[in-house]
Parts: sequence; C-alpha cells; structure tokens
Amino acid sequence: MDMIFSEETAIKVALYLLQVKAIKLRPDDPFTWASGLRSPIYCDNRISLSYPTVRSYIRTKLSEAAQQFFAGAEVVVGVATAGIPQGALVAEELGLPFAYVRSGKKDHGMTNQIEGHIEKGQKALVVEDLVSTGKSSLLAVDALLDAGVEVLGMVSVFTYGLEVARKNFESSACSLVSLSDYDHLIEAAVQQEYVSQEALNSLKQWRKDPKAWSDQKN
Repeated sequence: MDMIFSEETAIKVALYLLQVKAIKLRPDDPFTWASGLRSPIYCDNRISLSYPTVRSYIRTKLSEAAQQFFAGAEVVVGVATAGIPQGALVAEELGLPFAYVRSGKKDHGMTNQIEGHIEKGQKALVVEDLVSTGKSSLLAVDALLDAGVEVLGMVSVFTYGLEVARKNFESSACSLVSLSDYDHLIEAAVQQEYVSQEALNSLKQWRKDPKAWSDQKN
C-alpha cells in the first residue's frame, strides 16, 4: 500500500509547505540533489516546525493517519534526522513511547543504530519526513526488523511519488501513507499562481522521468 491520507489534507499540506517555503519550485533554475540529479523541487519540511499552526496540523494529520491505517502501534519510531521531530510529536499526540533509527550504527559507545527503549516483538509505527526513492526510509525499517520489531507501516509528511519509491516499498512489503505528494503540490502551486503554465509543463515532465529531465538541464 502506497497512498495519500486524503485529498483535502494533501492539498492543505501542500499549500502550507509552499506558504512557509519548506518546498521551493525552480524549474528554470534547478537544484542539484546529493545524487547529482538536477531537480525543479527542493524540500526541507523541517522549516514547518518553526510555524506552530503548520506544525500542529501536520502532527494531527500524521496521528490520524496512524490511527486509521496502523492501529495497534505500541511505539513510534522516527527516521533520522528529519523524521525525529515529526515522530516525537506524533508519539506525544498518541501517548506512545518514542525511539528513532540512525542512518547507521554509531562507531563509539554502545554502537546503537536504534536509539530509545524498544523491545523485541513490539509493534512499531515509523514516521518519516520526506520520501524520495524510499531507500533511506526502508533501511530504517530493515534495522527495526533485524531487531525483532514488528513494523506496522510508515507515515510521511511528503512523498515525491516516484516510481522507484513505489517499487521499493512494494518489494519491502512496507505500507506507506503520506499526507501530501508531488501531484498535489503542483496542483496547489497552480491554485496559488505560484508557477506559470510553461513551468507546470516542465514540472510534469520531471515527475514522469526525473533522470531524463535532469540530463536535459546539464
């Protein structure tokens, strides 16, 4: 399962993220991702934490999604780093314990990858900030499974909705429910006259084939 929580929420979250500039769209002056790919979109949802109204809405909707799709969770687990604050907020909202997963084991001390108290057999809800390819998100899921934790599924604030991510989640058998995605984002951008028709066409092309779009911009 890879789905959006609700149409209303998807548009509202997209509008909020554009409003606080957590997401920026620049099809004519692309960003360069860590992978080297050129992209018309840059997403830093951590900015939303600085705006109480936006932060509260996202916390509430992530919690509602968790209760609707992954009822029975006994612990909330954030994915480092941006998923940590969102996960902690959800855990507080649901009255559940919280832990988080590092991108890798520490090279000192207890060499933990999972931080916080979590027990083998516990049912976990994973909270992520942003899903791009899904690789780093699913590495956190793998770490939990290796520790004997039962992962009910994952909720995220935003997903690019890329085909590679869909395939990765499908092969991992981990369900993902996101509050908003790229398609709803560009719909919201058009509503707010944030982008021109020409820019909209370019944004749609990126969504179909990010690598081909990137190659044209290099």
